[in-house]
Amino acid sequence: MSAGNGFLALTALVFGNWRPLQTAAGCLMFGFFAALQIQIEGVAFPGIGTIPGSLIQMLPYVVTVIVLAGVMAKSVAPKALGKPFIKSR
Repeated sequence: MSAGNGFLALTALVFGNWRPLQTAAGCLMFGFFAALQIQIEGVAFPGIGTIPGSLIQMLPYVVTVIVLAGVMAKSVAPKALGKPFIKSR
């Protein structure tokens, strides 16, 4: 279902600190870098030339690691994460 990008969904959730609007912003950011990866493949850059495709395909992963390194220290998970919900009457 996620085409191998489930790690981006989890990273967006941590990036958004489990809040819907910030998580949506994280999804848009990671989607932008995934689309950018497709667009710049095979493009010749001035002074650099053509970047190999394997390096360009690393772009979403590199952005994910950079974001997680900067955000994980201050991210706090919800207290009820992983606890089953028991409905009380």
